[in-house]
Amino acid sequence: MMCLTGVDYFSTLGYQPGIAYLAAGGLAPVATLVLVLLTIFGALPMYRRIAELSPHGQGSIQVLENVLPRWRGKTLVLVLLGFAATAFIITITLSAADATAHVVENPLVPEWMHHPIVLTILLLTALGGIFLLGFREAVGVAIPIVIVYIVLNIVVIGWGLQYLVQHPEVLPSWRAALFAQHTSIPMMILAALLVFPKLALGLSGFETGVAVMPLVRGDITDTEERPLGRIRNTKKLLTVAALIMSVLLVGSSVITSMLIPPEEFKEGGEAYGRALAYLAHTHLGRVFGTIYDVSTVTILWFAGASAMVGLLNLVPRYLPRYGMAPEWAKATRPLVILFTAISFIVTVLFKADVISQG
Repeated sequence: MMCLTGVDYFSTLGYQPGIAYLAAGGLAPVATLVLVLLTIFGALPMYRRIAELSPHGQGSIQVLENVLPRWRGKTLVLVLLGFAATAFIITITLSAADATAHVVENPLVPEWMHHPIVLTILLLTALGGIFLLGFREAVGVAIPIVIVYIVLNIVVIGWGLQYLVQHPEVLPSWRAALFAQHTSIPMMILAALLVFPKLALGLSGFETGVAVMPLVRGDITDTEERPLGRIRNTKKLLTVAALIMSVLLVGSSVITSMLIPPEEFKEGGEAYGRALAYLAHTHLGRVFGTIYDVSTVTILWFAGASAMVGLLNLVPRYLPRYGMAPEWAKATRPLVILFTAISFIVTVLFKADVISQG
């Protein structure tokens, strides 16, 4: 179950370090640490509570609908649905765009494939096509995808941290550049808080975690009204996923900010939208880098599938009931076509650019 949740959450490592650096510059590790602290002490406790209130997978929106009366509850639900739908669509398009970036920048890929918009639309078409055929999100598929991706990232981050230990002169240079940009520690913290919205890209993974609660194994003594074992195990799932991701986020931000030349993060640079892949290719060899690219493309594509599942669960549950969508919105295939078409439009508008969508 942690792997199913982690597909959405962990896949952000494909683009998060680059977005963090472009948003915060040399302050990226500090900004990422602020993100981690807010996740551990803010988002995680909140979703652990939602797991108690919504043990059957309804999620946070259903909890709020039950708490607030009548039109107030419906209004808030519609607003949250708008935010959630936007987040899921961007997850689909951003993941596909970053998968394309990893394909295009791979040195083994021929020149004729260097068309980001076309390649991204092809990936989105494949995603929509599989759902039209009857996609079933499978835990068995998520497990190897996530495990391989985490292991490869541990290798890259571990190498980077070892390099920093062996070359201690890098840290003073980074610190000097940081204080040249920000005069005091309070100013650094303020700047880190200001860029927080740009970095909070993987938090929808928590919503996925509570959505899959019916699949979480509980105790024999669990009842429909009080599935205490399921609730306890879901809390463990959310906590373990958050802790693993926190370590990977901070580690990836540290090594990319200190080891990649600033110009490579910018549009046209080799690390643009693929900072960790850049380090993998540059320092660990073309073969390892290609393996890393394949793993990243796979988890990013599956993250898009996870977001599509989220959309297909949300829209039929609420909009037809509120009289704000036709009856066909309860059917899966018309919605898949609609969401895929919207993804095409977003991709073209943003030119399949990772950073612009982030």
